[in-house]
Amino acid sequence: MSTRKWGQTILLGALLLVGMLGAACSPALPLRLLTGPLSTPEAAAPIADAAPKPAPDAALDAAPDAVSDPGSAVLTAPAALSVALIDAAGLDFFERRVVNVYEQVAPSVVSITTRTLRRDFFFNVVPQEGAGSGFVIDREGHILTNYHVIKGVESIEVSFGDQLTAPARVVGIDPRNDVAVLKVQVPAEQLFPVTLGSSHDLRVGQWAIAIGNPFGQFGRTLTTGVISALDRTIEGPDNRTITGIIQTDAAINKGNSGGPLLDSSGRVIGITSAIFSPTGTSAGVGFAVPVDTLKRILPDLLAFGRYRHPWLGIRYAYNITPGLAEVLRLPVREGLLLVQLYDGSPLVAAGVRGAQREEIIGNQRVFTGGDVLTAVNGKSVASVAELETLLETTTRVGDEVMISLIRDGRVLEVTTTLAEEPR
Repeated sequence: MSTRKWGQTILLGALLLVGMLGAACSPALPLRLLTGPLSTPEAAAPIADAAPKPAPDAALDAAPDAVSDPGSAVLTAPAALSVALIDAAGLDFFERRVVNVYEQVAPSVVSITTRTLRRDFFFNVVPQEGAGSGFVIDREGHILTNYHVIKGVESIEVSFGDQLTAPARVVGIDPRNDVAVLKVQVPAEQLFPVTLGSSHDLRVGQWAIAIGNPFGQFGRTLTTGVISALDRTIEGPDNRTITGIIQTDAAINKGNSGGPLLDSSGRVIGITSAIFSPTGTSAGVGFAVPVDTLKRILPDLLAFGRYRHPWLGIRYAYNITPGLAEVLRLPVREGLLLVQLYDGSPLVAAGVRGAQREEIIGNQRVFTGGDVLTAVNGKSVASVAELETLLETTTRVGDEVMISLIRDGRVLEVTTTLAEEPR
């Protein structure tokens, strides 16, 4: 084929391709300049409104493949992608979102400095300082942080950037979930509350943004990562398990404790609480208490200064396993074999029984004859830890619950009212 005919063939193919592209970009679904506000859920704060909106001429200059008619917003596909992903400031889509999140939320994040009195080697009393992070939740001066940040301290100071520092007092604590609420006396116009999101619908792989005060020196530092895993468990300051924990690879270091973990819309999804690290610095494994837990306990912390944990009154129980069920000839293969109940507890008030006798099985003493608790409000329970988690996440003090039991082979259901766990 001659060079001339070859060139004509290539030209014809290019024209056909352009025609197909034009057909794909039909008037019903045109590609348009994405220079307006980013679309976010209604509950989200409109952080994208702060994104710079390039002038039409600047947008067209940044996209050489754009159509030549300045009045038209329809672009060829490469030009549309270029304008959609890169704005006039040279920021791509994700950079714009991160910048917007920081500009909106950073004023809400505070640095917390604590002072504790310790005895040195010679038993002299010396002051010792600690550092953490926190964030403003309302214009009344309430600040959320971790309980372990303020545990046992003598004094607390909160810094709002470089311009303002104020003393703070503790108004509520929940050691089990590692949460504390502080209060400062600061003019309302200098307080910028965060937006609390939700954590029940989070998915692994979502972006996660942390802002805090690493090492007590670098206030309002932002780091980014993803949600690495959900429903982790960690040990809290009171040596009990905290469930539903969010794991992230966003860099979290000492001093970040108590700072917010955010989604890409700037909503709080958790409070950074712990890291797993052989060296004591970020190793890409950080943990945050989910925001749904914060929202559940916050009203009690503000009203009573503590969270009232719901309680049934089990002092001791065996977690039933298939092996234990076979040895004791129990009618079920999972549940709780109740051994001892607290006097005056909700279960005792409902007529539930603990162990009635003891037996020697092998070389062990086993307490038997108690009721077998199998479910609460229709949800099966296989261990004491499961029962505590179920009560913590789905009930409150004062709720009436239905308890499913097995007694001497008979299925029973009783109702009782949850009390506050003794402190």
